[in-house]
Amino acid sequence: MNFQGLRRRGERLLSPLTRRILAINLLAPVLLVAGLLYVDQYRDALVAAQIDALFAQGELMAGALGESAIAPSDVTPEIGADLSRQIIRRLAATSGTRVRLFDPDGALVADSRVLAGAGRDVFQEFLPPPEPPTMWEELRAWGDQMLRRLRGSSTLPPYRESFDQHAGDYAEVLLALEGEPASEIAVVGDGSMMISVAVPVQGLRTVVGALLLSVDSASIDDRVREERINILKLLGLTLVVTVLLSLYLARAIARPVRQLAIAAGRVRGGGNRRAEIPDFSKRNDEIGELSSALREMTTGLYRRIDAIESFAADVAHELKNPLTSIRSAIETIERAEKPELRARLLAIVHDDVRRMDRLISDISDASRLDAELSRAEARPVDLAALLENLVAAYRDTAGPAAPAFACDTGAAPLRVAGNQSRLGQVARNLLDNARSFSPPGGAVRVAARRENGSVVFTVEDDGPGIPDDKVAAIFERFYTERPAGEAFGTHSGLGLSISKQIVDAYGGTISAENRRDAAGAVVGARFTVRLPALA
Repeated sequence: MNFQGLRRRGERLLSPLTRRILAINLLAPVLLVAGLLYVDQYRDALVAAQIDALFAQGELMAGALGESAIAPSDVTPEIGADLSRQIIRRLAATSGTRVRLFDPDGALVADSRVLAGAGRDVFQEFLPPPEPPTMWEELRAWGDQMLRRLRGSSTLPPYRESFDQHAGDYAEVLLALEGEPASEIAVVGDGSMMISVAVPVQGLRTVVGALLLSVDSASIDDRVREERINILKLLGLTLVVTVLLSLYLARAIARPVRQLAIAAGRVRGGGNRRAEIPDFSKRNDEIGELSSALREMTTGLYRRIDAIESFAADVAHELKNPLTSIRSAIETIERAEKPELRARLLAIVHDDVRRMDRLISDISDASRLDAELSRAEARPVDLAALLENLVAAYRDTAGPAAPAFACDTGAAPLRVAGNQSRLGQVARNLLDNARSFSPPGGAVRVAARRENGSVVFTVEDDGPGIPDDKVAAIFERFYTERPAGEAFGTHSGLGLSISKQIVDAYGGTISAENRRDAAGAVVGARFTVRLPALA
C-alpha cells in the first residue's frame, strides 16, 4: 500500500467497505420489495371472497325470482319477463353487479344494463368522466401495466360478449341451466378480470332459468393497489432507515480503519519518524483492539529503533577506544629506538586486538540474539537439571585457585518455557561473573526453587559486592566493573546485558543485590532470576 493511494481512496464519497456494507444491508429489503410486488395470494383471496359474495347474492336473487317472477302454467312454470326485469333492475341497482337472466332455451330474458321502454331496449353502461387523466392516474396505470408484464401472460380465458347474447356464450350459464351453480374468471382487454357466477332459478323444483351475475375486478384491483402502495411506503421508510444505518455503520468502521491505514502508511514511509497512531481504545470493540495493537506495535518498533541507534553508538564508542590505542602504539613504535619500549608497545597492540576480537564476537552474538529469540519456539526446559549440569562442569574444570561451587535445586523438576541453550548462556554468564569476583578460597552458591508460580534461581559469590550506585547500571551494555588485577579488555561488558535480554524475552526478571552480614558489611553479591513456571 502507498500513502498517496490511501489518501485518494479516503477522499472518495463511498469507500469499498462502505459500498459492501450498503450492498449487504440493502439486499434483504430489495428482495423483499421484489417479492411483495407479487401479492397474488392476497388478490386470490379477494377474488374468492368476491365469488362467494356473488353466489350468496345470486341465490337470494334466484329465490326472489322463483317466488315472484314465475308465472304458473298448465304444464311447466315459466318466468315472467316484465316482472323479472323489474326485480333484477331493482336488486342490481344497489349492488353494482350486472345481472342477466336466461331462460331454459338459452335466450336472454333480462339484463340489468338494459332499460326496456318505448318499444326498444336501451343499454346502460357507466362511462369514466371525460376529464384527462392526472399524472397520478397515468403513473398508476403504468405501474399496473408493469406488474402485469412481471406476472407474465395470463392463463385465464379472454372475456367475450356478443350483441345477441345466448346461454351458449357462457359455460357457467350452461351448467346453471343443468342445475349446478358455477363460476368463471376471464380477462378483459385492459388486463383486468371479469368475475361471473351463474346460479339456477328454480320453480316447483324445476330449473326455469339461469341467473348470471358479473362484476369486474376494479374494486379488487384498487384494494390490491392500495395495499401494495402501503407496503411500498413502509418499505421505502425501511430502505431510508437501512441506508442511514449503513452509512453510520460504515462511518463507524470504514473511517477509523482508513485512519489507521493512513497512519500506518506514514510510519512505513518514514517521513515522520514519530507518526502517531490514532487511539480508538475507548470504543471497546475490534477497532479499538486493532488501534491498541497498532499503537503497541509502533511503540515497540520505535523502542527497537532507539535501541539499535543506541547500540550502534555504543559499539562505535567501544571499538574506537582500542583502535585509538592501537594507532597511538603504532605511531610510537615508529619513533621508538629501545627494544624494551617496542616490546611493551607491541604487547599493547596485541591486547587491544584481542579486546577488539572479543568485542566483535560479543557484539555479533548480541545483534543475532534479538532475531533468534523472536523466531525460536519456546520449549519446556528443566532448569534444575540444567543448573546441576553446569555447576558440575564448572566444578570439574576448576583450577587450584578457583572458588568452590555448590548447587541446591531440590528433588522436584523445575520446568520453564524457553530455549535451553540461551537459558544456559544466562546461567554461564552469572557463574563466570561470580567466579571472577570470588577470592581464593571463596565459594559460588547456586540455588533454585518454585515460588508463587515462578521458578527462581540465585547465584551468590563472596566477592566485594556491587557499588550501591551501580546496582541497576551493571545490566547496561558495555558496562564493566572488574576486580583488581584482572587484565584490561578481558570482558566486553555485554554478558549481563545479554542475560537480561534473554530473561526479558521469556517473560522473566533479573536483578542484583549485595549480601550483607549481621553488622551490615557487604560479604558478596547475589543475582536473582525469576521465570514463569510450567505446570
